[in-house]
Amino acid sequence: MLKSLLLIVIICAVALPAFCEPSAKYEVATILEVKPHQSAGDSSSSEIPSYEITVKVAGTSYVVLYTDTLGTNTVKYAAGRQLLVHVGKNVILYNDILGRSQEVPIITQKPATTISQPK
Repeated sequence: MLKSLLLIVIICAVALPAFCEPSAKYEVATILEVKPHQSAGDSSSSEIPSYEITVKVAGTSYVVLYTDTLGTNTVKYAAGRQLLVHVGKNVILYNDILGRSQEVPIITQKPATTISQPK
């Protein structure tokens, strides 16, 4: 009896992922450019800095609006860095250095331009 109960629990545990929602597809993104975001209102020193970040993901360039909530300003030096992202309809999802999921809104997107090498 105990063996059959254990067997049923193992079968259910193995079959459970087949019924779950598939995990998000993460892709490698490269940060191409970081620019300070010019807000429409007046600039005050207490305002949290935000940046327009251009990232390239699978042949598409996205410009996202990143708000530096921690106030570290390290994003200014992130050009060239690669990270894993999940591209949604209006947002890009990534994990910060602490492993927390963060979303940034997509401002614009366009096909990425590639520079061909001379032969």
